[in-house]
Amino acid sequence: MKRRFTLPALTVAATAAALTVGVSPASAHGYISNPPSRQAQCAGGAVSGCGDIVYEPQSVEAPKGSMQCNGGGSRFAVLNDNNKGWRATSVGQSVTFNWVLTARHSTSTWEYFIGNTQLASFNDGGAQPGATKSHTVSMRGFTGRQTVLARWNVADTAMAFYACVDVNIGGGTTTPPTTPPTTPPTNPPTTPPTNPPTTPPTTPPTNPPASGTWRAGVAYQPGNVVTYNGRSYTCRQAHTSLTGWEPPNVPALWAAN
Repeated sequence: MKRRFTLPALTVAATAAALTVGVSPASAHGYISNPPSRQAQCAGGAVSGCGDIVYEPQSVEAPKGSMQCNGGGSRFAVLNDNNKGWRATSVGQSVTFNWVLTARHSTSTWEYFIGNTQLASFNDGGAQPGATKSHTVSMRGFTGRQTVLARWNVADTAMAFYACVDVNIGGGTTTPPTTPPTTPPTNPPTTPPTNPPTTPPTTPPTNPPASGTWRAGVAYQPGNVVTYNGRSYTCRQAHTSLTGWEPPNVPALWAAN
């Protein structure tokens, strides 16, 4: 794949069977967007030289049980490199981790670790999550710079999705900039597209059309410009906006101007 972070190109009149012309389903499904996971930092450009993970941060899928940031698979080994220059988010003793899910798999558990210490486990009992998911996790007295490994264990397969989040644990509490919705969107995506164009967009089109203030439920096209919380963003990929996919949360859909 050669497009920075592929999300479903969902339209009002289309379902997952008709996402984008010439596009077929793929097994790529979710990652932690806040605090920024290592794959989110790559997709958002905070860390460079990441390889293909910049195009699909949601694709870190591997067999269950690994303690490696890439799940121990053959892909995305860069995520295991602790000398890569990952940015650590300053947090307190309680941290809320927000997932963006591009395909909603039936889930057994969500697990969080620092080293070999399990911080928390959330049992969904096979339920299907919404387009976003959040968990508040106690750091259990850990201090200083740490790497939190998160595992999303799928209920009906032997696979899991992995994300590593670098944090600097200090005093106080952590409040993420955007709280995911408690009720999933009415028509959440079920499968993301694959085989996107080989060259990711690097600059917005000349004089792109202005689209006003970002709103959920709007069909946006590449080049559309919106404002959100006082900042301007340019659309990277055609999609219909969903609550929880505000421009700061999905850098593959929106480029900050």
